[in-house]
Formats: sequence, structure tokens, C-alpha cells
Amino acid sequence: MLAGALPYLRCPHCGAALHAAGSAIRCEAGHSFDVARQGYVDLMPPGRRPAGDTAEMVAARAAFLGAGHYEAIAEAVAAEAAGGDGCVVEVGAGTGHYVERAAAGRVAIALDTSRYALRRAARAGLAAVGCDAWRALPVRDGVASAVLCVFAPRHADELRRILAPGGRLVVVTPTPRHLAELVSSLELVTVDARKPQRLARALGEPDREQLVEERLELSREDVRALIAMGPSARHVDADAVARAAETTLSVRVAVYGR
Repeated sequence: MLAGALPYLRCPHCGAALHAAGSAIRCEAGHSFDVARQGYVDLMPPGRRPAGDTAEMVAARAAFLGAGHYEAIAEAVAAEAAGGDGCVVEVGAGTGHYVERAAAGRVAIALDTSRYALRRAARAGLAAVGCDAWRALPVRDGVASAVLCVFAPRHADELRRILAPGGRLVVVTPTPRHLAELVSSLELVTVDARKPQRLARALGEPDREQLVEERLELSREDVRALIAMGPSARHVDADAVARAAETTLSVRVAVYGR
């Protein structure tokens, strides 16, 4: 899928257009980027590379999402991203679960830091591109009919820069009720109460938003994967604390236009 995505990408060094050159991708200025044998390309700009999700975190995310527990989120995101030409870009895409659903025949570009996530996204047939979500994105101005940000970092200026006129930025954030039963009982990472205010400062008021809520019945293995796929994995022993449980899925899906 990288070949189809090249018209939408740009060189992270100079911003020039990219083209295929054998097993590499190059720009007119001569900057060259090798395509990994797994099918992704790393367009990380020069400088310190941020830590991405580990292989274990990515495997846990693939298992949890593959079981359909966040299907309601995927459906809402796909519905809001529907229509329009150009590509669909997901920032912090992980395995590409949401952008794959939302693309609907358009070129799907999965941006992530983790090479383990990029490998899985490439295997899923997506254009998997390594980048830092907090820096300039390797995507050209105004080419995305939809930009997705699901539980991921939000560089507001960059998200709006790559969005096409008439396009939609779809942002999913957890509410304080999201997984609240597990958060309190297992001492997982909590949602910052100031997140809505920070989001409003960065992106303004959405054109529309919806609350997506439902009860989840999770097995012990589901809970283990849920812990292991996110930030709680870095300070909670998922194998030790996981147990079957019911909990609440609760997120806001906000849509911003350009």
C-alpha cells in the first residue's frame, strides 16, 4: 500500500514529494528511506526517537481489538469519517484497526512510532509510516479527507494542516466513566480530569460530538490484554491482577471540520 500513499506523503527533512526507488523511497533532494522487509517505511524526522509501544503491548492491543470489544468505537469513527476523496490518516494508529475500518476504499495511512505496530499495520494492507505525532507529520498539506485520532496524541496544528477543505478530524477521548470499574479496583492509569479543557484549547469546539457507551463483559484474558496494551502496562503486572469483570466503555467522538 505504500506506493498508493506516496502522492500524499512528504519528505520529513525538506518537505519535498516522495517517489519509489527500488526498495527505498526518495525525494528530489536525494533523501532516501529504506522500506522495511515487513512493508513499512520509517519517516521519523532527525533527532531523538520517542519510545513507542513494545511488541507485547502491540500484541495485546491486536488481541483485544480483534475480539471486538471496541467495535462500537470503530463503527462511530467509520461513520463520521465516511465520504470524500483523498486519503484517510490515523495518527498514533497502532495496528491500524480504526483507519482500516474507516478508509472504505480510500488510501489508508497508519502513522505510528512503534515499529512493532507498523509491522502489523503493513501486514493488514495499510500504508504504515513511522513518525513522531508531536512533530511535523510526513503528510502533505490538505490531502486527507479524514484524519483520525483515537486515544492518541494531538498536535492540533499538524492535524489541521493535513486535513483537506471539507474534510473531518475525528477525535476519540475517554470520559471519566471509561473502564472506571477496572481503573478503581486494579489501580490503572486514570483519565486526566482536565483533558476536555486541553482539547478545547487545542482544537476549539467540535462541529458535533456523540457519547458512545456500553457495558463490556470481559474474560480474565480480555482484562489482561486491556491492561497490557496501554500505559498501565508500564506499572501494573497484568498477569497478577487480571480477572473476569464487567466494565463500562465510555468515550466521546468529536468531529471538527476545516
